[in-house]
Amino acid sequence: MNIHSAAAVPAETMPDAQTVTQVHHWTDGLFSFRVTRPRSLRFRSGEFVMIGLPGDNGKPVQRAYSIASPSWDDELEFYSIKVPEGALTSRLQHIQTGDQIIVRPKPVGTLVLDALLPGKRLWMLATGTGIAPFASLLRDPETWERYEEVVLMHCCRTNAELAYGQTLVDALPDDPLIGEQIAGRLYYHPSATREKNRFTGRISDNLTSGRVYEDLGLARIDPEHDRAMLCGSMDFNRDVKAILEGLELNEGANSQPREFVLEKAFVGEGV
Repeated sequence: MNIHSAAAVPAETMPDAQTVTQVHHWTDGLFSFRVTRPRSLRFRSGEFVMIGLPGDNGKPVQRAYSIASPSWDDELEFYSIKVPEGALTSRLQHIQTGDQIIVRPKPVGTLVLDALLPGKRLWMLATGTGIAPFASLLRDPETWERYEEVVLMHCCRTNAELAYGQTLVDALPDDPLIGEQIAGRLYYHPSATREKNRFTGRISDNLTSGRVYEDLGLARIDPEHDRAMLCGSMDFNRDVKAILEGLELNEGANSQPREFVLEKAFVGEGV
């Protein structure tokens, strides 16, 4: 296997270059990494930025990645799939501490608290690496100031692919900013589709069947008190959007806050 390292590219030839500070490989197909934060970058938890590496022709290969770290963090964290033939991740998956990657300091996105009307309970619904923006929002004190309860539903194919989310949730009680606030307020529903676990099944199925309410002892979603955020594949977003609209929740945006929002900038299988 040819190992491509971003370290071979001089920093001066990479505008918006940032230094990799940590890399963790969760499975053969998933990894997370942390990089230095551009001084000019200001973002709202849940937003995404363009990151990349120089291409063979000198033109950067870039993709949209949700920032997994909260807005107050001194570094940026990202969570990614590995695609062997992907234009970006075929090389990005081999980065090491000290390497340089491109981070464009222009955040955008719809998975932000400001795009939702006030409510009492927030549902975070994610598949695969779609949990990344929620990793940011869960560690933001503003989330816990705005909502009495937060429900995180995360669905992957296998149990091993749930490790990033499980590690995140396990660490929240010790978080110096929000640890004391979340006791009894966070409900976590991790599920797999190809292996059995405590909450086996797709998020869409667990919502429509009512199983998630029974599993967690929660009242059903209602438009008066519940708000939701979706981040996953295009099929997932479409299916769950239809479910929420059937429950009389309406899609919102930064310019028009409503009862739920979804992230349309999904990074597909060709990354």
